[in-house]
Amino acid sequence: MNHFKKIFFWNQLSADKQKKILSRPCLKKKSNIKNIVKKIIHNVQIYGDQALKDYSILFDKYDCKTLQVSNKKISLSSLHVSEDLKKSILIAKKNIQSFHQAQNLSAIDIETENGVRCQQIYRPLKTIGIYIPGGTAPLLSTVLMLAIPAKIAGCNKIILCSPPPISHEILYAAHICKINTIFQIGGAQAIAALAFGTETIPKVDKIFGPGNAYVTEAKLQVSSVVHGTSIDMLAGPSELLIIADDMANPDFIAADLLSQAEHGPYSQVILLTTCYKLAKKVLLSLNKQLKNLSRFLEILTALKNSAIIIAKDILECINISNIYAPEHLIIQTINPRKIIHYISNASSIFLGSWSPESAGDYASGTNHVLPTYGRSITDSALGLLDFQKRVLVQELTPTGLKNLSHTIEILASAEKLEAHKNAVKIRMNFLKEKYEK
Repeated sequence: MNHFKKIFFWNQLSADKQKKILSRPCLKKKSNIKNIVKKIIHNVQIYGDQALKDYSILFDKYDCKTLQVSNKKISLSSLHVSEDLKKSILIAKKNIQSFHQAQNLSAIDIETENGVRCQQIYRPLKTIGIYIPGGTAPLLSTVLMLAIPAKIAGCNKIILCSPPPISHEILYAAHICKINTIFQIGGAQAIAALAFGTETIPKVDKIFGPGNAYVTEAKLQVSSVVHGTSIDMLAGPSELLIIADDMANPDFIAADLLSQAEHGPYSQVILLTTCYKLAKKVLLSLNKQLKNLSRFLEILTALKNSAIIIAKDILECINISNIYAPEHLIIQTINPRKIIHYISNASSIFLGSWSPESAGDYASGTNHVLPTYGRSITDSALGLLDFQKRVLVQELTPTGLKNLSHTIEILASAEKLEAHKNAVKIRMNFLKEKYEK
């Protein structure tokens, strides 16, 4: 039985139909999710740790006697992780470290005019919170993607929260990243605790990490209040777009489409190709591979939001891709590096037949926390700078101020800001009197 049959010829579609195919699936949130999250945040602010424990029983069916995971339990997690997994985690850690260490920027220190020195320096965020979702799979890779750049950036205090019971794999990944402040608390209540602090959980300056609709709504709410905690991004369901020519491998393409579709029912995958024959082969391979996958139902739902599109040429494929602005973009063509110069909107790009998206998810070294829902038009993948802030420094000598004084006074007068002008004028009068004596 063929579960996925959608092939569309782009130029045979109306403008409305084209727009509809490239539309992300609507997230069917509960109508009262905003109010539920608002109440959770309020209760955590008022009742602190007790609210967190009550919500653990209510949502996770877990009675948290103590919220913080002991250092002993974190250390002992290594006994419950296989040697193969340990080696794989260490390889991934090494590659992620290498890539993110290379993102360190040199400070800027220049003299814009004689006696006018301007600098740009970088400072790490002091305290950050990392949220790692629970659910059906322990997202230990997300621990690496968040903890490693945070450590490289120089963040002194890193707080990790994850729903109870936290898996040994997540604890081990945190352990090798030297994170030892871990709390077994999940959902919107964890975001509230990180944002406002409780008796046990310290308040953080910025919250990182993905989550379900409640977590995302909580991140939105805590970042919207006055003096609210900053957040990394509001990431949506996973998405993948593939550009392929007639030389691409249909089995590889099918496998890549399925790998992203298994993230969940709201995921979306799209193939853009110039070759109808390739599209048919991909369909056959996809339906064949699908039968052997454990997340069959999730994938099947995601495929309802997905499509295979036949374009007239590669340039049209590129144009469609730039309009869609995918989270993940795979280019399987004869010369993918030639195409990359024309790609303006994508969060993470994978070139050639031997670069599955799975490599970026786990171990190539790039970060897998990425903008979705077309936000790659303006936003970037998570990187070292997200854990730092730029600070500007300027230092003027008396000569430097004298050289700029007229310019500053004229501009201040034009904006009718006399106090600005006076701050310069009073100094220049001081210098004049000093040298006239």
